[in-house]
Amino acid sequence: MHRFATKLSIYFLNARIKTPQTVSNISVNIAEMKRFVVFTSLWFCLLMVGSAADLSAQTGKNTVKSQEISESDGVPVLVKHLPDSEKVRAQTTFANNASTLKKALGTTAVVDLIDFAGGTEAVTAPYPAGRLLIIEYTSPQQSIEADNNFKNFLAQNNDGHTFYKRTGNYNIFVFDASDEAAANELISQVKYEKNIQWLGEDPFLFHNLERAFVNQTADLFFSTVEVIMLGIGLSIVGGLIVGFIYFRVRERQRRTFREYSDAGGMIRLNLDGFTPEISSSKLLSD
Repeated sequence: MHRFATKLSIYFLNARIKTPQTVSNISVNIAEMKRFVVFTSLWFCLLMVGSAADLSAQTGKNTVKSQEISESDGVPVLVKHLPDSEKVRAQTTFANNASTLKKALGTTAVVDLIDFAGGTEAVTAPYPAGRLLIIEYTSPQQSIEADNNFKNFLAQNNDGHTFYKRTGNYNIFVFDASDEAAANELISQVKYEKNIQWLGEDPFLFHNLERAFVNQTADLFFSTVEVIMLGIGLSIVGGLIVGFIYFRVRERQRRTFREYSDAGGMIRLNLDGFTPEISSSKLLSD
């Protein structure tokens, strides 16, 4: 199509329009002007048809587009989050509609539960442990709602070879799994990597600082209370232990006394005649 348009343009450029010199050449010039208009219209029509054909060809090649493309090689980021994505790249299917996903998975009822509206994307690839399916929703709310639907469905229709887990905005399935341990190991290899960065000033900066201050103040308060209570508890326990030891020591000393004296062995009057005589060795000398 482009080759034909090029030849036509060359032919058009080679055509010459002679300047009328006499009245007899007017008819010839009119014919040449008509031919000029016809060739110009035909050239523009062919150019428009060729551009439309190229656009349709490019559209046919890229029927599935991802919202998040890698800047290095143009591969959807979701595809790169597959375990060993380079090894299974030839067998990987990326889909943002149910029909494309059904062609890769076959007729499965799980696909009918996926809502692709709003930019939902999915990628699937075969592994020795089973066929892995990752569904990425654009918001946590959609992922949580789909998570509830998937769990309810599997609770009623699980065949024992299908395993499921939600990680972040990823809802992950393993179909035709050989065993549960291998399926869980394959699911654990899927990493949810999303970083949110503000292009300008963080609008929640003051709120985050306020919450951090409250949390730190609360931690300091509870730590101080814990230390004080621990000190009081240790003081009480230590006082009980020291008091018990002192009581036992004094009890042993009392057992050595021949008579009980509430004066602690001080000199007192022998009015009742029962107090033993004090040894002179314990008296003060003159």
